[in-house]
Amino acid sequence: MAVNKIETKDKHIINLANIVGGSSSILYHKEDLLAYDCDGFTVHRHLPKTVVFPKNTEEVSRLVKYCSDHQLPFLARGAGTGLSGGAIPINNEVIISLVRMKKLVSVDLENRRAVVEPGFINLKLTNSISDKGYYYAPDPSSQYCCTIGGNVAENAGGAHCLKYGVTTNHILGLEVVMPNGDIIEVGENGIPDAPGYDLLGLLTGSEGTLGIVTKITVRILKNPESKKTVLAYFDNVTDGSQAVSDIISAGIVPAALEMMDKTAIEGVEAAAFPVGHPKGIAALLLIEVDGISAGIDEQINLILEVCKNRNVREVRAAKDEQERERWWANRKTGFGAMGAISPDYLVQDGVIPRSKLPEVLNRIDEISQESGLRIANIFHAGDGNLHPLVLFDARIPGETEKAIVAGSACLQVCADAGGTITGEHGVGIEKKEEMRFVFKDEEIIAQTNIREVFNPDNLLNAGKLFPTPGRCAEVKKEMKEAVLF
Repeated sequence: MAVNKIETKDKHIINLANIVGGSSSILYHKEDLLAYDCDGFTVHRHLPKTVVFPKNTEEVSRLVKYCSDHQLPFLARGAGTGLSGGAIPINNEVIISLVRMKKLVSVDLENRRAVVEPGFINLKLTNSISDKGYYYAPDPSSQYCCTIGGNVAENAGGAHCLKYGVTTNHILGLEVVMPNGDIIEVGENGIPDAPGYDLLGLLTGSEGTLGIVTKITVRILKNPESKKTVLAYFDNVTDGSQAVSDIISAGIVPAALEMMDKTAIEGVEAAAFPVGHPKGIAALLLIEVDGISAGIDEQINLILEVCKNRNVREVRAAKDEQERERWWANRKTGFGAMGAISPDYLVQDGVIPRSKLPEVLNRIDEISQESGLRIANIFHAGDGNLHPLVLFDARIPGETEKAIVAGSACLQVCADAGGTITGEHGVGIEKKEEMRFVFKDEEIIAQTNIREVFNPDNLLNAGKLFPTPGRCAEVKKEMKEAVLF
């Protein structure tokens, strides 16, 4: 299809449009590009050079080769639900949007795997195979709109990753366009521990800095025979936190073990799916167990007993599937619900040992008081993946900066407690300086050396994931000199 409606003299835009089939597959007017100036991390905004919409791997390869040959910065983007700025075009990039590559390519029930394109929506995979008795386990809160390609880039988690693991535990193979346009396949048809380097593990969670994923082979699971969910209310956060550790110590590995504090409960009750949580509750736990029917009731009774031993105000199991789904719908709105009680919010994503929950949450409360900003806590308590949400009003001068400082302080607390700065949202541009909380300069350099092997010209999603040059650059020079001399 010839390009006949391109209203620009920019030869690169014209040539890129030709690759994807014409003007209907490219955006370049400022008013159209505004929708792509950020992802779910809205603190920073930058316009891309253009946005192109390839339909298949071959078009992605040709786009990447063109950008590489002409030294045009570029990056891949899915649904734009990322929370760390990984898809923000800070270098005036060509955005390669993968939303039109949204096919369910194949389903292999015998070998329990499926092949999808990167633009395929997470929840749609489960919906497509549920009538056959199967589902896809990774379940980010944004699963109704986030793409599996984006999940791979960020190694996304979700409520049920306590028992079932994060995205990398469910990826069996990838088709990837390298930064020079070459197409490679990694993964040996689901064979565990294939020989050679673990490129599958390296690419999953690389935040779009090593290549562009164009096809994904995922593991699918049989639906559990039974599942039951418990809701528990506590009058103080410490009792709720201790109950989390007690449940795991009792030998139960729940499918999910979620926690919300008072401010978070206020938000979800003001949003789309209120369930009538009592006012004034300090914390709630949402606990789900699944598996074969035999033994489920025993686990539920033990969970009820553990909660009662921790001064629970009220604890009960869902009376039916409708109530269970209503509880989960309420929890899944957690992040978005903050918009009902605050004009703006910043989502953090630290990880800590479960045993440190009480002291870390107390310290986060102190940060809230010191900053003068409310901090809501919604998190995957079972695996210590915290999500402090710093609430602020960007219209008030200085509040955005205060929120950023408070968020960074929360991550420092997590690192000091023996944890880390992200469990599922990635580093992007939001937390790249905080990488110094958990890595030495030499360790950061080792990682950037790997990036340079895949992405030597640094045209693909540059400026993400690692700290800006400084001491790291000095150490790198010293290391090179040591090798040479």
